[in-house]
Amino acid sequence: MPSYRTPGVYVEEISTLPPSVAEVSTAIPAFLGYTEKGEGIHRLSTLLEFEQLFGGPQKSDYVVSTTSAGADSSRVIDSISRTSSDVPESSLYYALSHYFKNGGGSCYVASVGAFGTAPETAHFSDGLALLEKEDEPTLIVLTDAVNLDSTGYYAVAAEALAQCAKLGDRFTILDVKDGDVDAFRGASGIGANNLKYGAAYHPYLQTSITRAYDEASVTINTGEPNQPVTSTLTFGEAGVSVSYTGAEGASSQAKFTLGEAGAEVSISVDANSRQLTIGNVRDLTGADVVSAWTAWTAENDASGFDVTVAGDGSGALDTLGSTFNTLVAPEGGGVSSTTLSSIKSGPQPETALYNSIRTALAAERVTLAPSAAIAGIYAQTDRTRGVWKAPANVGVAAVIGPVSKITSQEQERLNVDATGGKSINAIRAFTGKGTLVWGARTLAGNDNEWRYVPVRRLFITIEESCQKATSFAVFEPNDSTTWLKVKGMIESYLYGLWEQGALAGSSAESAYFVNVGLGKTMTPQDVLEGRMNVEIGVAAVRPAEFIVLRFSHKLQEA
Repeated sequence: MPSYRTPGVYVEEISTLPPSVAEVSTAIPAFLGYTEKGEGIHRLSTLLEFEQLFGGPQKSDYVVSTTSAGADSSRVIDSISRTSSDVPESSLYYALSHYFKNGGGSCYVASVGAFGTAPETAHFSDGLALLEKEDEPTLIVLTDAVNLDSTGYYAVAAEALAQCAKLGDRFTILDVKDGDVDAFRGASGIGANNLKYGAAYHPYLQTSITRAYDEASVTINTGEPNQPVTSTLTFGEAGVSVSYTGAEGASSQAKFTLGEAGAEVSISVDANSRQLTIGNVRDLTGADVVSAWTAWTAENDASGFDVTVAGDGSGALDTLGSTFNTLVAPEGGGVSSTTLSSIKSGPQPETALYNSIRTALAAERVTLAPSAAIAGIYAQTDRTRGVWKAPANVGVAAVIGPVSKITSQEQERLNVDATGGKSINAIRAFTGKGTLVWGARTLAGNDNEWRYVPVRRLFITIEESCQKATSFAVFEPNDSTTWLKVKGMIESYLYGLWEQGALAGSSAESAYFVNVGLGKTMTPQDVLEGRMNVEIGVAAVRPAEFIVLRFSHKLQEA
């Protein structure tokens, strides 16, 4: 009660309503991977924001083989192949796109490096360290970590699960790397710790997302022979020109050796190492060497080499001993090439070929690990039904299908792991239904308390929401008034969840309880030490994973 000393009218507002629990966000994933630009961790809500902060997708390089067909010498496509690289291609952009297509909303993205960076475990450990400082994310999606070797990926996955257990406010969605279930569950796989804080999904998905490419990086082999690349070597006042024409599958280099020892010209060609050796050329002219070469090739295979005079060939060769000189052979095995951008805007555009290649490249789809799509399904299910609804029996959008089909018998082994208890959720294709998520178990599949994903995530949501809501009581008097406020706000929140169907029970009393007070949850010593203990129990609804219909014969009664 304030103390008034000046005469007048004063207004006092009396708080009669109890504080309430505001539920935290339940599906805010954080993606880790390599980006075109930018660094650090950022919150975003659209793919456009990602492009502004981190750039676009990593573009693929293609090689298109063509052949001439028809009287007009028009060219048609023989084959299209994507060129490989020593560094795996980042799929983060495509994963974000798949996440949004499956109902995802706001999320975080942590860039662990730039395109072209060789994946390292330390990069993802640094990304997880950044993520640990953020309070809002509730899901961890490792994305590009599947490009690590098996040891590195499972180390990062274990680190993510450990972070979830430490903070208690997030859940990890994992992929079965390369579809190897045995390795995932094995001694060198995911391990045995903190399994209730994660779920794994299998197999990978063939999406309907088209790969990005740069037209200047699409090489088109025309099927026409290249002109040989000539290297001219001059010794003294005259010299010789040595040319080498590359053969199919040849190396990009050839060698020419000129030696001065001996009294008679000797010539040899090693086709395997693509090396031409001409020895004993002391005091000879270029014309003399060419004459000897001509006589030699009349009875021997030149294997792509040729020797001609440089200048008039009349001068003496001033040799430098045995000297190796590199000749660059044509790329592509002696076949000329151009690019997609060149046939579009070159001096002689080939519109028909350009359009057919563009159409063929549009059919090049991206194969992705399922975790990003699953994160989107989590977000969509939470938004439309609630975090207590299992994110299963839900169609996966923007997919052609899983890369491998799983039968019911095969899923038995995925769903129940009697040895290690590591359940893996299957993604299956059903006739007439499409591709569905057909599992909702955590990695702790044999744990009766934390077997199901919605149960674990519901408890995370309740715990985080109550923790944030009760922060007002810190440093308040530790007496019955404060206890009643805390109990009332939590009971009101749980009653709302029960009404929505999140808690099991025919009555509110059977669905949850909240206990707080001296003699109930606290001793006089607890009060002296400033501790207010609140006990909360909830009966979480569990998914009907196995629906059994029992039929029997009924005898005729009349």
